[in-house]
Amino acid sequence: MAVESAPVSGSQTNPGVMDKGLKAGAIGYISNIVIGVASTAPAYSLAVTLGFIVAVQGVGVHAPAVLLVAFLPMLLISAAYKYLNRADPDAGTTFAWTTRAFGPTTGWVNGWAIFLADIIVMASLSDVAAIYTFKLFGFSELGNSNGAIVVAAIIWIALMTWICYRGIELSARIQQFLLGAEVLILTVFAVVAFIKVGGGHQHLTATVVSEATGKSEVVHYSSLTPSLEWINPFTMPFHGLVVAMLLAVFIYWGWDSGVAVNEESEDPAEGPGKAAVISTIMLVVIYVIVSAGAQAFYGTSFLENNASDVLSALGAPVLGGVLYKLLIIAVLTSASASTQTTILPTARTTLSMAHWKAVTALLARVHKRYMTPTVSTLGFGLLSIIITVPLLLLSNSVLESVTVSIGFPICFYYGFTGFACAVFYRRELLSSVRHFLLLGLLPVIGGVILFAVGGYAITYYAKAANVETAPIAGITLPLWLGIGGLIVGLILAVVSRPFFKEFFARRPEVAIPGLLDQPPPTGPVPERVDF
Repeated sequence: MAVESAPVSGSQTNPGVMDKGLKAGAIGYISNIVIGVASTAPAYSLAVTLGFIVAVQGVGVHAPAVLLVAFLPMLLISAAYKYLNRADPDAGTTFAWTTRAFGPTTGWVNGWAIFLADIIVMASLSDVAAIYTFKLFGFSELGNSNGAIVVAAIIWIALMTWICYRGIELSARIQQFLLGAEVLILTVFAVVAFIKVGGGHQHLTATVVSEATGKSEVVHYSSLTPSLEWINPFTMPFHGLVVAMLLAVFIYWGWDSGVAVNEESEDPAEGPGKAAVISTIMLVVIYVIVSAGAQAFYGTSFLENNASDVLSALGAPVLGGVLYKLLIIAVLTSASASTQTTILPTARTTLSMAHWKAVTALLARVHKRYMTPTVSTLGFGLLSIIITVPLLLLSNSVLESVTVSIGFPICFYYGFTGFACAVFYRRELLSSVRHFLLLGLLPVIGGVILFAVGGYAITYYAKAANVETAPIAGITLPLWLGIGGLIVGLILAVVSRPFFKEFFARRPEVAIPGLLDQPPPTGPVPERVDF
């Protein structure tokens, strides 16, 4: 087996993309968008996060405004993805781009950040997929059994890993079906909720257990009249907005998966980058409309008291009869689709790192028939199971803290992508106002916002009162996993230097003047892996 890496460049480069053995031209522009949107798991994300957003002090009915504000840095970073992918449509995305812009150590740690976020989220995704499978078929009691959840979660991860292994076309076709069903059901839910609220006041009386006293109390919920004030972020206290954005970042995360399959796309340099921008726009529309419909129906207190699963709680009263199972299907398809689209980009990131000689060449293996990463895909699936099982056997509060920790690597590698765009294109920034804004200022603003949110998250989650689990050695679990995980990545990058000298000998690069005016790369350079 011979593994060739991209040539070590001088100060200027017009990067070529190494042929990694993936199936070129296998999917089109629509599939890029579908994979990007599906990877964020809109129904799952709203179901498990919306209630916590409205519960943040000072937010309340302004959850749609939070989602609008969180959309801004995502849009700006998606522009960075578009222009970096235009120059270098490498499946390693942020790993490849930050390596070129900042050098090998920064690139390696960013590749690790992608892997870290993806491996952590697999436990939560498979947990939800398992529970909703039981709900769909009327076995809700199994959703309270750790053993049953673990078995079902393993099956889901194994199934989605197999689909990813069998080929990108199969993965794309399944994603189109799953996302189509999910968006249709969410649309029906929001429309019916608004119609019922407009047709008459919705009321509900329920008995809940107070977290403060541990006693049962009767609460009354009533619908709210939708208002434009709900999307006004200036009526919230700054602290509440920032804390809520920590949760909203997780809701949006994943749209970049559509770019990670760039080398298998029909128009690798243009299509995936455009799809990233369109994906974020589609997501903000879905999130604002569905969140507004959800909180209008019974008010924000209902969402707070059912924060662990707001869509399931609203399913029966909004849709009624057996139709409430549509929301169960929506969340199930959302979690399963996101499980699949988490495996896809991670396998391609490690595949790219192997081709760049940043990690072992074993991860560069590609199936001769299916033309998909073999060791990278199957290895990630197996490792996901190994990590998911003990996390699911622990308490739900531990799983919640694990999910919170994902925000740190997300802010890290998204933010670095924004900075990488400006640094890589630094000689183009003053060539026109358009270049200054789109290549420099706006991506940097997006990066600064995400780094600021991540920094604020450190101070917020460092306080034990803001975390469900007890601190370990005085440090909360989100910091151990999120910040500690990134530090482990830096240590591994330093330890790897003697073993991968060629990669770590690379120097930072800069785009040649006029690169964006040239025809986009149409295919790989000759280097490839031969077996």
